[in-house]
Amino acid sequence: QGGAMRPILVKGHERALTMIKYNNDGDLLFTVSKDHVPSVWYADNGEHVGTYNGHTGAVWCVDVNWNSTLLLTGSADNTARLWAVESGKELCAFKHTAPVRAVNFALGDSQFLTALDNIMGNLPTISVFNLSPKIRESAEGQSLEPRIKITGHNGKINRALWSTNNKSIITCSDDTTIRVWDPVSGEQLQSVEAHAGKVVDIQFSWDRSFLISASKDGSAKLWDVDTLECLKTYETDRPLNSATISPLKEAPYVIVGGGQDAMSVTTTSSKMGKLDAIFFHMVFEDELGSVKGHFGPINTMHMAPHGRSYASGGEDGYVRIHHFDSEYFTAEEAALNPAHLQVDGEDATV
Repeated sequence: QGGAMRPILVKGHERALTMIKYNNDGDLLFTVSKDHVPSVWYADNGEHVGTYNGHTGAVWCVDVNWNSTLLLTGSADNTARLWAVESGKELCAFKHTAPVRAVNFALGDSQFLTALDNIMGNLPTISVFNLSPKIRESAEGQSLEPRIKITGHNGKINRALWSTNNKSIITCSDDTTIRVWDPVSGEQLQSVEAHAGKVVDIQFSWDRSFLISASKDGSAKLWDVDTLECLKTYETDRPLNSATISPLKEAPYVIVGGGQDAMSVTTTSSKMGKLDAIFFHMVFEDELGSVKGHFGPINTMHMAPHGRSYASGGEDGYVRIHHFDSEYFTAEEAALNPAHLQVDGEDATV
């Protein structure tokens, strides 16, 4: 699968990538890393558009709002920062008492969340902030205090997402659980023991009806968002850092990535850090193929919302943008219905 895909190699960061995110249209790719400078690229050709300068520590997380006007980043400098996407201007900094590990805009741009690291005596905390409707013009009137703080996890929160219509917040954590919270009352609505190891990434399917999780236990799992029932499991032979879902019904795939960190690689075999991205069939759970390329573990992956490409960010400091070839879109149909793709004019005898 994807043997002929030629990735676009983007060397934009001095240090390991921590998170990458396509905007809603799939034409921009935002990347953050352990260097202090969030960046944005044209997703079709990997050309550098610009940077967002201001953080003084590793940047752990990034989100962009629905219409690509606002960017939110969270950093080891104990701040979450809000930026104007187009100008690169910092609009507001929200001080925290520890590193910010996750950020996410609510639909409608009237609120956002952050997740606080549980170091330096802090509990892992989700904070919900109201967002001033005039924030792009001026930070005046923007409250720097959260509307509500939510606690309950027993380990670091790695991702936190608003569900459909902002009716709940879904989080994953080092404590191996996925949990659902009421963003108004802060009450925990649901908790599942999701994996046997740390749950390091969760991403929605395009319509937000499914969630995929990636864990250090080597598996990715597909969940029903409403019930948190585990629907599918994708097993690998390596610790995973990220998993992402194709939005196309003619390409029903999930892609996962991870790998041994540098320390473990040198002590096992020089041959394999298991650094390729693996494709699975979403429904049948079969492993279909893999894409090599990174020289260190894959730390973060995201499928473009249009489903025609995906990007991965590695410990090696590179972002790789993969545009799928035409075969990718017809392989599923060919496997299920080979006759359909035969040359017209042949008799279809029954």
